[in-house]
Amino acid sequence: MKRSTLLLIIATVAFAAIRPAFSQTLPAATEGQLPFTIGTGVSNLNVDWGHNRMYGISIWAQWRPGMLPRLFDGFGLDIEGRDVNYGRPATLPSNFRMDTLAGGPIYTWHHFRNFQPYGKLLIGLGSIDFTGPNPYYKHDTRTIYAPGGGLQYRLVHHIWVRGDYEYQMWPQLFSDNRTLDPQGFTVGVSYDFRSLRHFE
Repeated sequence: MKRSTLLLIIATVAFAAIRPAFSQTLPAATEGQLPFTIGTGVSNLNVDWGHNRMYGISIWAQWRPGMLPRLFDGFGLDIEGRDVNYGRPATLPSNFRMDTLAGGPIYTWHHFRNFQPYGKLLIGLGSIDFTGPNPYYKHDTRTIYAPGGGLQYRLVHHIWVRGDYEYQMWPQLFSDNRTLDPQGFTVGVSYDFRSLRHFE
């Protein structure tokens, strides 16, 4: 899959996730509850190719359904895209790159006002560029699995700082059906659209 196609898919999914929230009709001078958050950050991953680490840019969108029973408060949907293509060590192939787009359930614990721990379980598509013994085999895509979790801290009003850990599983890569298990951290900021005030 071409990188431009993957980036187009990321943008389309993010837009589709947030568009329904804008179509809500709210009474005049009421407290709007747009049920989504968008964010971006910088990732540092052990790419599981030797002991090498690389940097990436991440974006995410979270949607929280309204009107859930109290027992299920905190559940939502998380969609994340990541491009790991920066800070490439000399010990990695010169074209090495990992792109992912994944989504799945997320649970955020809302017990504290300004601190929110969360856990997630994502499934999606991974794209990897590399070089190896076969000069015609330099790219592969796989279904990936990515559990993780982290902590969000309210910096001011709608702006949150997020620290995230993710463990990825890339099954049956290369001719020997190896599994890559990249893992690492993302630090970034997000904007929570809840509590925005709307007027007709």
